[in-house]
Amino acid sequence: MRSIKNWPADERPREKLLASGAEKLTDAELLALIIRTGDSASQQSAVDLARSLLSRFGSLRQLSAASIGELCQQSGIGPAKAAEIQALFQIARRFSDTRLRPGQVYRSSQDAFQHFHERLCDYRKELFFALLLDSKNRLIREVQISEGSLSASIVHPREVFAPVLRESAAAVLFVHNHPSGDPTPSREDIDITNRLKQVGDLMGVRVLDHIIVGNGDYVSLADRGML
Repeated sequence: MRSIKNWPADERPREKLLASGAEKLTDAELLALIIRTGDSASQQSAVDLARSLLSRFGSLRQLSAASIGELCQQSGIGPAKAAEIQALFQIARRFSDTRLRPGQVYRSSQDAFQHFHERLCDYRKELFFALLLDSKNRLIREVQISEGSLSASIVHPREVFAPVLRESAAAVLFVHNHPSGDPTPSREDIDITNRLKQVGDLMGVRVLDHIIVGNGDYVSLADRGML
């Protein structure tokens, strides 16, 4: 393994960043600065190891969704380096966090998408949430209703509307993700939405929307006139 220390200065990631800025580095070079050292067993430098990780997972986004165990399957990545990689992506998520805050007015489906996208776009199970709003469409709180496949047995009106009643919410909207990345609503999505809308009407609670989050995109049933 040829040590990065022996590379020409303009090829070393750290020196390249200091001289030209972080935007000039490749994904592998940036990742190499995080993992710092290579793998002596496979004779890979830190840059080689970073390239192997990106090749294994396909992209930075897919790498960001990898578990500690999955990262450690790569030769040269132990628990310490895996933790550093996960910490990097968590910082990035928090920096780009555009969640609605309690008391903030909900204005459009884009607000809900931005609120949930970073958390849900790469999640491998379906999560179903409700955003509880007051009479002026200000956020009261977010509630997770279920985790798993979306079905009538999991998303039951009783569990969905219990927190609505506790918080005296005047309106509610629902959000869930599609782990496939495709936000196209299924027949079951539409049926459950209609069922929840009927219950909301009976209770005097406005059901504003059901938003399905995919990878970089979303579908609002209200925007499509399906609610």
